[in-house]
This record gives sequence, C-alpha cells and structure tokens, in this order.
Amino acid sequence: MKITLKAEQAYDEASAQRETGKSLGEWFGVLDAAGGPAKGRRELGQLLLVTHKLPPWWASTILGLYEAAHGQMERDGRLKGYSICSTKSVKATPAECYAMFETAEQLDRWLGPKHELSLEEGGLLRNGDGNRATFRKINPGKSIRMLWQQPGAGEDTPVEIKFAPAGAKTTVMVTHERLQTREEADGLRAAWGSALERLKALVEG
Repeated sequence: MKITLKAEQAYDEASAQRETGKSLGEWFGVLDAAGGPAKGRRELGQLLLVTHKLPPWWASTILGLYEAAHGQMERDGRLKGYSICSTKSVKATPAECYAMFETAEQLDRWLGPKHELSLEEGGLLRNGDGNRATFRKINPGKSIRMLWQQPGAGEDTPVEIKFAPAGAKTTVMVTHERLQTREEADGLRAAWGSALERLKALVEG
C-alpha cells in the first residue's frame, strides 16, 4: 500500500481565514474562551462541529493543532493525534471479505507486493511497499486489530479492520488512530481508501 504523506489542503493561518472565517489563532482563542484543554477533546470538538458548524476536516485539524500547541501528550509521550476511517460496501459475505486478508498471495493482489504474513496474534505483516504491522487480536470473519509500524507514516499506531454484515453486502471498515500529523492522517485515509477499492473489485469479480 503506497502512502503519500500529503494533507488534503493547506491549513495555515491564511487558509483557515479563507475557508472558515477565522485564522488558526482566532480559533485557538475561541477554544481558550470555552475552557481550553480542561474541557476535553469531545466537548471542544462538538463546539467546533455543532456550535460553529465547521466542516469535519477543519474541526479535527484545528483541534489537533490546538492540542499540539498546548502540549497535550498522552502517557506514551505522543499526541492523541488524528483518527481516520475508511469504509467500503462489498457485495459478498464477511467470510469472503476476510479471506482477502488470510494469505500473502491474497494480500499481494490488493494491499501491496511481496507480502510476508503470519496471521496470528503476535504475528507479522510485511510487504514490498514498506508496510509493517504486528497483529494484536484476530476474530476470524469479524475483525482484525494490529499495530502499524511503518516509520514516518503512522509508526506504532493502532489499526482495526471490521467486517460487518449488511444484508447481501459486507461493510469493511478500517479505523487508524494516533496519527500525529494532518499529512499522515490524510495520506493514510487516501491509501486505505484506494486499497479497499481494489479489494472490492477483486471480491466482486
């Protein structure tokens, strides 16, 4: 899975002013006036999304930059960061979608070339695109949890893949968390989205 670390759009002071009506500094002032970091991510996020009706991309970007500016690190010394979610509805059963993850040969067809795979808890995934992961929990046909370990693009970040039945289809959902920059978040959202498009095409034939 090739990853291009690039934000969907610029997010400097001028871009924020043009797209949202306020500069980043002015939005930081709004969050400070609302109670600042002590209010918590959820409440500040709702303030931006619901009260000020910002687009989700801008709300998460402003909140992420605000937390970084205030040095709000987690216990591991990193920011909570950004979370992204890519989904695809596939005309197949959960078992048929899950099967695309079960062997190196199948992964080679849609995720990246030259896979090495040990699909078990504690097992590893590697491929020729530089993707790396350690499997943490596997529920066959339902979910896969892994720790993404690619340097410079989501290093040591949790990924969960779910296979949810939806009538005659399955929703395959990839959630990738703890991404430290907007470039990582947008780059990985695009990469996972393209990968799921390839998976869908293969499964549906």
